[in-house]
Amino acid sequence: MLHDRHLTLDTGRTRIDFSERVAVMAILNATPDSFFDRGRHYGLERGVRRAREILRAGADILDIGGVKAAAGKPVPPEEELRRVIPLLRRVREMTEAPISVDTFSPEVAREALRAGADIINDTSGLRDPRLIEEIAAAGAYVVLMHIAGPPRTWRPFRHYSDVTAEVAEFLEERVEAAAEGGIEREKILLDPGLDFDKDTPYSLELLRNLPELKRFGLPILVAASRKDFVGEVLGGLPPEERLAGTAAAVTYAIARGANIVRVHDVEFMRQVAHMTEALVGLGRWRPEALRKWWVPRRKSILRGPPKE
Repeated sequence: MLHDRHLTLDTGRTRIDFSERVAVMAILNATPDSFFDRGRHYGLERGVRRAREILRAGADILDIGGVKAAAGKPVPPEEELRRVIPLLRRVREMTEAPISVDTFSPEVAREALRAGADIINDTSGLRDPRLIEEIAAAGAYVVLMHIAGPPRTWRPFRHYSDVTAEVAEFLEERVEAAAEGGIEREKILLDPGLDFDKDTPYSLELLRNLPELKRFGLPILVAASRKDFVGEVLGGLPPEERLAGTAAAVTYAIARGANIVRVHDVEFMRQVAHMTEALVGLGRWRPEALRKWWVPRRKSILRGPPKE
């Protein structure tokens, strides 16, 4: 079984046991140019409202991002801090749930961790030693993503002889660099980086081969929500029409061993994840525990025969 390792995320406020369930990471964009919501939640008060919505919808982790990783003009750290830190402080007051900040800036990571973030979601693959130093000093968690070069930089899709092997090799090297830099190994989460320097066939191949990344003994995060590979498989659908395809990708990722799924549509994907947990036999849905748990619960769920 792909979820039988005892992997956890424990911030001291909240503990998530990945042998029991999959965590839904909710995207909270603090950017004016995100590819899906296109700035709909940009601005402090809009961001706070959105945070309340996704918490009510069942988010396990909130991921706040002030700069998208896709190609574009550089955003100075002071501007990223202006977008992220006030929102982070407000969200920290609202919840004990783990908060992640999506950044590859050491300066932003330092201030975010001081303001209450638990995780740095780094789309650069920890290439900057200063970022490793900040995360290690705070004793924080980090999401380590595969990417072939610096974020925010345009480059053509690269060719891989074996995309899974090359992604695994990259992640292994960066995990060792992180550990040598003082980041606790058990606080590293791995992200294969779907769509980043990978065309649709490569992203699909990585999803199929996701179990090969389980050999590191670290939690796997999959970010498939409304991405280009989903739209391209479905004939060129725009982001706003990729919900069904995203649900299929999330279901498959969990079945192949994903421990965290990063999504835009929290309530919908929470249900998708919950159903998939039952199908793969996680936690209370394990075959040996299911009957014992379900029989008393059935009485409160299932209705009796219709009254005449």
